[in-house]
Amino acid sequence: MGEGGGCSSGPTRDLQKLKQQAMEYYRENDVPRRLEELLNSTFYLQPADVYGHLANCFSKLAKPPTICKVVGKSVLDGLGLPTLQVEIFCTIQNFPKNICSVVISTHFEVHENAPPEVAEAEVAERLDAVNTAVQWVNETITKELQGMAPSSQAEVDQVLRTFFENKVQEDKEKKELEKSVEDSTVLTPSSLMPPPPPPPPAKKKGQKQGRKDTLTEKPVRPPEPVEPVLSGSMAIGAVSLAVAKASAMLGNKPLYLRIASLKHQQQQVTGKMSHLGCLTINYDTIEQPLLLIQGICANLGLEMGTKLHLAINCAAHELVDYSKGKYEVMTGTYKHAAEMVDLYVDLVSKFPSIIALIDPFRKEDSEQWGSIYSALGSRCHIIAGTASRSVSKLLEDGNISTPRSSGLIIKHTNQTTISDLVEITDLIDSNKHMAVFGSTEGESSDDSLVDLAVGLGVQFIKLGGLSRGERVTKYNRLFTVEEELNQSGALGTRCLLPLLPLSHE
Repeated sequence: MGEGGGCSSGPTRDLQKLKQQAMEYYRENDVPRRLEELLNSTFYLQPADVYGHLANCFSKLAKPPTICKVVGKSVLDGLGLPTLQVEIFCTIQNFPKNICSVVISTHFEVHENAPPEVAEAEVAERLDAVNTAVQWVNETITKELQGMAPSSQAEVDQVLRTFFENKVQEDKEKKELEKSVEDSTVLTPSSLMPPPPPPPPAKKKGQKQGRKDTLTEKPVRPPEPVEPVLSGSMAIGAVSLAVAKASAMLGNKPLYLRIASLKHQQQQVTGKMSHLGCLTINYDTIEQPLLLIQGICANLGLEMGTKLHLAINCAAHELVDYSKGKYEVMTGTYKHAAEMVDLYVDLVSKFPSIIALIDPFRKEDSEQWGSIYSALGSRCHIIAGTASRSVSKLLEDGNISTPRSSGLIIKHTNQTTISDLVEITDLIDSNKHMAVFGSTEGESSDDSLVDLAVGLGVQFIKLGGLSRGERVTKYNRLFTVEEELNQSGALGTRCLLPLLPLSHE
């Protein structure tokens, strides 16, 4: 009996403990009173209705949804190239449920007419980035986020940041180890010899000694090295967005309202089709495309400068010819950086409906950024897109004044979390700058970008031309959000305008 009593005492104590916990839970949540009120209010209802009310009552007492699994997959973007999809599964009333999925754009640019070896290298790099991101999501991130509430965006983002910082440190240590191995290699005597001095410049025929050129030109600064992106980093941004979307869906609210609540909480605390599907035309003068648009708008009854404004995506980094040290503004027409300032001033003077110039210079031409801002800053927005740094770099430095501009294009990609986007828009607002939310080239049909832009309260969204399904989907979402806000009376005087580039996209 002693042995039997010993064996049964454990389960008996556990059962009594569970009963005690249940009684305390009922007392704390006043379950008897709630049931009594519910039964009184449903006295004349059918049994099925009563059961439904009882189910709703108990569902409110259930444990809030928590993340049970995060799944990463490789899917295709709008250009048919691989990118990352993330799915969020939550435990709801003890059962796992697929809540939502998002697809994030990659940071890779598509270079037309690239040599085969360059194109192959880019494809390999993209595949590695996506596969690494999928691995991160399915192996480590899903374990790190298990049991966390989707509503705890700040906590989720902090876990993601810590994970990414560890990956950056691992990559740094790996590279240092590889470098130390290379340095330990014994160098041959010939490799230690300094290179021979360059030959003196040859004199031009007929040139007299000591003669100087009448025009001295400043050398063109070489392009800055591309900001390194850790392979797999898109997992961070994708998971962060997916968690925010899951929280919105679980709360039966649009994603833009969820993003707005996070921001509010933190404030309190040629004639050819390009690869983007757009028609690129040949022109004889800089003004010709603008005159064409002006004529089209007149035929449609749209008054330029009133019902329709223009933003020119200059994409200066794609115009520079390093062999000549000049910008090729048209085929065979080259201008120095200083001459470009006069070109833009003349263009805006002729077409006052231009309200923004995006990337009028390379980011290396800091002097010209200052010049054009002084000349046109009061007449149109000078926006830094490609010339700006990534969100993570901007937050790290806390400086958005380089290059000098009146606004920045921010994008959600790689390791950028929702909290990062809230923080960067707050920083931009505090500096009286304008935030433009933009899409990347390799975008997908996921329309969450629109909700992010609306929730963050940016004034412009850069979606590109009305072509391809993934863009039209975002425009349709933009119209839906406008309708919802208008019906609820929440549509204020500050409107979100789609920013249509004149060229490049």
